[in-house]
Amino acid sequence: MSDGSGAYATGVCETWTMQTLVAVVLAYLIGSIDFGVIVPRLMGKDIYAEGSGNPGTSNVFRTVGKKAAAVVLLGDSLKGLAAAAIGAAWISSPVGFACALAAVVGHCFPVWHRFQGGRGVATAVGAVLWLEPIWGLILAVGWGGVVATTKTASIASLAAMVLYVPGYLVFGTRGIGLLWAGATAGLVIARHAGNIRRIFAGSERSVTSS
Repeated sequence: MSDGSGAYATGVCETWTMQTLVAVVLAYLIGSIDFGVIVPRLMGKDIYAEGSGNPGTSNVFRTVGKKAAAVVLLGDSLKGLAAAAIGAAWISSPVGFACALAAVVGHCFPVWHRFQGGRGVATAVGAVLWLEPIWGLILAVGWGGVVATTKTASIASLAAMVLYVPGYLVFGTRGIGLLWAGATAGLVIARHAGNIRRIFAGSERSVTSS
């Protein structure tokens, strides 16, 4: 005679799975809020028609100004942090990593902006600030330092993504979360394919070039 434990376990599993799905979808929708589009639009500019046409911090800096770029950088970072927090605090740390990836996917392919998004660096780094705060701070400061030194945001961004998973390892992250982190870094690097070609060709734009 069944004691009902099997049905209870099945119910818990189904609830966890549904919660995870909801968290990941919510993270994607949060990631799709593209501040690189919204902030310039509030200032009367269509970022897709400005500079490189990329709705990212660097293009906003070059074409709209440093104050607008700072707002974009903060907003894009906070949505990564929020997405990771939703998954990790509501369900578990591995789900937090999955939600971080979902937010970066949302940033790169935003449903609210015709799937034409940026490269996802700030969102990816913002997630680290929740999932592994010390590593997140090091990554953020390091990114800023490389930008200040090289004047080239793409070099700083690629360096951050190459170090993304090793940094998690150093600070003790293990398990499936590392797979989600690797996928996040891989997506961001893939989104920089054009930048990589320009870096090797010596024609990459600096943050101050038009």
